[in-house]
Amino acid sequence: MIELDAAEVTAWSPDPAGGPDRVVRLLGPVTLRLTERRVAVVGANGSGKSTLARLLNGLVLPSAGAVRVDGLDTAADGRAVRQRVGFVFTDPDAQIVMPTPLEDVALSLRRTVPDARERASRALDVLTRFGLAQRAHVSVHALSGGQRQLLALAAVLATEPAVLVCDEPTTLLDLRWRTHVDALLASLAQQVVVVTHDLEAAARAERVLVVDDGQVVADDAPGPALARYRELMGARAAEAVP
Repeated sequence: MIELDAAEVTAWSPDPAGGPDRVVRLLGPVTLRLTERRVAVVGANGSGKSTLARLLNGLVLPSAGAVRVDGLDTAADGRAVRQRVGFVFTDPDAQIVMPTPLEDVALSLRRTVPDARERASRALDVLTRFGLAQRAHVSVHALSGGQRQLLALAAVLATEPAVLVCDEPTTLLDLRWRTHVDALLASLAQQVVVVTHDLEAAARAERVLVVDDGQVVADDAPGPALARYRELMGARAAEAVP
């Protein structure tokens, strides 16, 4: 279970008027218990939804309050948390570091599979599961955008995390690959938390969080939560009209 107890994220920011640096709130305080297998997070750009996602596996630590995964505190037990919570970025190039798919997945397995031959065999099995076996030895730069996102997912899921957090995993994909990745995420046994701008995908979640100006302003079933989001964005659009 993921728990946020009055979790808040702040940062120092220069004063535009030239005064001393000041503390600005990026998110929170947020108190949540996430037990559903499929949770979607929606919000405008800059709303704080990616900060919320990064709190869940310790990529961002709370400035106040606490975040726990199955009782493990992200600040005190960061390594153990990251073993339980996998994270997938919007741009797969942010996490693919090895020259070939086989080497990239094998790198993810280095801590749990010490034998190099067994590690390569396991990595190939993972790539087969994701339909990338025929690309195992090609340069990652020869993969399409959709194939690179699949590789990023494969490398994270190879470690068998209990929770998968995805920060806009389909934003850079065309419709074909977006549909493929959405179906893959829906098929996983893991608890999945997805930050997304795709409201159709969010509607298939069990629970939707709406983030606006660093606050969770709606937390409900998809229907009412997305209705609130559309209402909020409609009001913002009206405010922007001169």
